[in-house]
Amino acid sequence: MSETDPLRLGVNIDHVATIRNARGGGLPDPVRAAEAAARAGADGITAHLREDRRHIGDGDIERLASGIGLPLNLEMAATEEMLAIALRHKPNACCIVPEKRQEVTTEGGLDVVANGNHLPGIIDPLKKAGIRVSLFIDADAAQIEASAKLGADIIELHTGKYCHAHHDGDDAAFAAELEKLKAGAVLADSLGLEVHAGHGLCFETVAPIAAIPQVVELNIGHFLIGEAIFIGLEEAIAKMRGLMIDARAGENS
Repeated sequence: MSETDPLRLGVNIDHVATIRNARGGGLPDPVRAAEAAARAGADGITAHLREDRRHIGDGDIERLASGIGLPLNLEMAATEEMLAIALRHKPNACCIVPEKRQEVTTEGGLDVVANGNHLPGIIDPLKKAGIRVSLFIDADAAQIEASAKLGADIIELHTGKYCHAHHDGDDAAFAAELEKLKAGAVLADSLGLEVHAGHGLCFETVAPIAAIPQVVELNIGHFLIGEAIFIGLEEAIAKMRGLMIDARAGENS
């Protein structure tokens, strides 16, 4: 990545749908949130169509894919059902994530090494359809190398452990997780993978990740939707982008 390249912000609008689904009906509308994100300067929209449809639904994906004015990053499990949906709607990118029915949210990265025989059947058709393929993984050398061998275009580094360490006030773990993410980004970039990062990032944790020069995109959702309750979604996105810009400028100065 060139030092002059901008750092992109993808906004995940899943939890607007979570609020909607808690009561039923059509409000609040996640597509309206995507439109607000576009006005605030987001570079893309991320939405996770889970197998259990606990937040984003099929109709949301159809509307998001049909014209929100921003690239759509569809998060999906590596299943035939999700592959068929992705091939029908042709988002800009598909990020393959692990998925467990009992989890509250994604708990860790995809085990690419263990799924090496299964994933080509998902990755290859997506790539043939012109859809960029991202794998959501931990910053582990074996997982990164396996992702490159499978022909992924992108890896998204899971920042959950890093964010949890900050929340817990564990400075040693926070520093250790940050170093793992930095090393993972360097390795991935050296293998020709585009590097994204996300999961749990907030105003207090975004700067060190944004300052990693190999990272070209951050995907942030839950925090921004929560912060929108207090300051509005567009203001929350604008503040996050400002922190990202400042962090990247500091790294390059």
